[in-house]
Amino acid sequence: MFYLDLPGYGYSRAAKADRTAFRRLVNHTLNRERLAGVVWLLDIRHEPSVEDLTMQDLLAERETRTLAALTKGDKLPRREREEREQELRAALGLPEDQVVVTSAKTGDGIAELREAIAGLIGEPNA
Repeated sequence: MFYLDLPGYGYSRAAKADRTAFRRLVNHTLNRERLAGVVWLLDIRHEPSVEDLTMQDLLAERETRTLAALTKGDKLPRREREEREQELRAALGLPEDQVVVTSAKTGDGIAELREAIAGLIGEPNA
């Protein structure tokens, strides 16, 4: 099994040729027959960008198994974090079990993310 970490697709300072090459890489990756799924990192504090919505369409079109990891959960108070999670789930059309709020700083949600990844790829433990 392999994990592939792609750079953020919204990185706007890249040259046009680099962005085009990156889009081709993403398309090639999503078309791989053995792709188990995608862990999609999104900052909980921000609305989905145009690039996020394009990625959402691409993942849905290919029926790619997707797990959204909402990052930087420590930056919001608990109630606002819960509201943002619900708003983003609705905006992205993802069920509750496909969204995990995380914080690298505090470690919140990391165990849940590992468990969800294991479920995504069909392994008992990650």
